[in-house]
Amino acid sequence: MAADEPLVLGIETSCDETGVGIVRGTTLLADAVASSVDTHARFGGVVPEIASRAHLEAMVPTIERALKEAGVSARDLDGIAVTSGPGLAGALLVGVSAAKAYAYALGKPLYGVNHLASHICVDQLEHGPLPEPTMALLVSGGHSSLLLAPDITSDVRPLGATIDDAAGEAFDKIARVLDLGFPGGPVIDRLAKEGDPAAIAFPRGLTGPRDAPYDFSFSGLKTSVARWIEAKRAAGEEVPVRDVAASFQEAVVDVLTRKAVRACKDEGVDHLMIGGGVAANSRLRALAQERCERAGIRLRVPRPKLCTDNGAMVAALGAEMVARNRLPSDLELSADSSLPVTEPHVPGAAHAHPHAHSHSHDHVHEISKDNLYS
Repeated sequence: MAADEPLVLGIETSCDETGVGIVRGTTLLADAVASSVDTHARFGGVVPEIASRAHLEAMVPTIERALKEAGVSARDLDGIAVTSGPGLAGALLVGVSAAKAYAYALGKPLYGVNHLASHICVDQLEHGPLPEPTMALLVSGGHSSLLLAPDITSDVRPLGATIDDAAGEAFDKIARVLDLGFPGGPVIDRLAKEGDPAAIAFPRGLTGPRDAPYDFSFSGLKTSVARWIEAKRAAGEEVPVRDVAASFQEAVVDVLTRKAVRACKDEGVDHLMIGGGVAANSRLRALAQERCERAGIRLRVPRPKLCTDNGAMVAALGAEMVARNRLPSDLELSADSSLPVTEPHVPGAAHAHPHAHSHSHDHVHEISKDNLYS
């Protein structure tokens, strides 16, 4: 870790995790997270309004905790990065507003970055600089995507995505049908280890010869599992929860890994990066490793804590933006709940359009800047 590498703070609020990370170059210095998942559990899913309020309450304490953990002052930062999309609009707004306030008060450049590109870039903190191009399989509660990234800061190309339910969403829905609570991923993973993955032949969506080779569909699988469970209950039979969990999980990871390895072969890429919350799944990791080894593909998967939403991934992409001299965002940066993955970062109106009018922020009383970090 060199002292001249960019020191960047990242803020992530796309869903229910308030994440603040601090990175110097590709070295992680702090990863502070405040989760509101327990608050949402009784509703069986994330409630956007509750998530937004939780972010608001957690933001400043989480930033202060990260700075203390990293042993740096906010004035030492070379930039502030924030997830500007995609995600829940209200939740994103809290993070973007906080980042803009800190960037303005500290006089630091601001980088609005893409949530999905951040999930790819976080692997640099685990395994060093990303190969170019990078093939990435991102699987989470909101996304299931196959992406090719020749340059993580400016060129990310979607090869395929889910056409209905994301993988993580399917895990949550099946867990609900089995009365396992929320979130469903960790508990299904745990129970599946005690079940038989070949006990029930659940369908593999979009795997026919005429189907889109890199797209995913888990809605049919979810419906098939739910109907199988309902039929057992209607017949007065006990549902073999562990076998259902194992068979359902196997159907999901079979499709994910099969399509990812095929994409690597088709594109001539000799490695695969897997990220997103579902990348913490132990069976996905094991099957991906097995199939990649067989195909001569090197697998890169961050440790589970870096797979779920966190500020470290945002800081990692922000540090890469600084290192490659990418244009920062301006203070007109806004949250974009449907920001396309083809936009790894948002340079802002003033930078994207050189002749565009840039609003002056001189009306903000200067004493507020002095008092923030005196």
